Amino acid sequence: MKSTQASSKLERKTVERNRRIHMKSLCFKLAALIPNRYSRDALPQQDQLEQAAVYIKNLRERIEELKERKLALSIEGINENISGGMMIGLSLPVIEVREVGSSLEVVLISGLHKKFMFCDVISVLEEEGVDIVNANFSNVGDKIFHIIHSQVRNSRVGFESANVYERLKELVC
Repeated sequence: MKSTQASSKLERKTVERNRRIHMKSLCFKLAALIPNRYSRDALPQQDQLEQAAVYIKNLRERIEELKERKLALSIEGINENISGGMMIGLSLPVIEVREVGSSLEVVLISGLHKKFMFCDVISVLEEEGVDIVNANFSNVGDKIFHIIHSQVRNSRVGFESANVYERLKELVC
């Protein structure tokens, strides 16, 4: 009977020792995940666990703060889209001609009700002495955005972006 008690006691000691080794390993892994600003050097295990808990709590608070910020920004974006959809004080069509060196960018914003041919806009640009590099358009709500990137053929001749603007204005308006 003594031998069974002794082996049972030995088993419990072995199980407890393995449990402590496993817990120590898990605590070490947890401490390794904590950033260096939470010093984990020469601290008792209990303090390391406490710092890990503080760090996790700070992370949760940061996540909640970021979720609230994201929600606020998305609501703000919806409000801007609604007011932008009304285009208060902005009459369509909008024509912008930007000249940067020998490049020319034309942005044309029109409503769905305004009818003009996109190829006519490109023809005007080609007649004014530019080569079209890229042209695209997209529909957003009740607006059509045309963006044309082009290159001035001969910049020495004296290209005038004002002429392009006036001709586009005549065509679209």
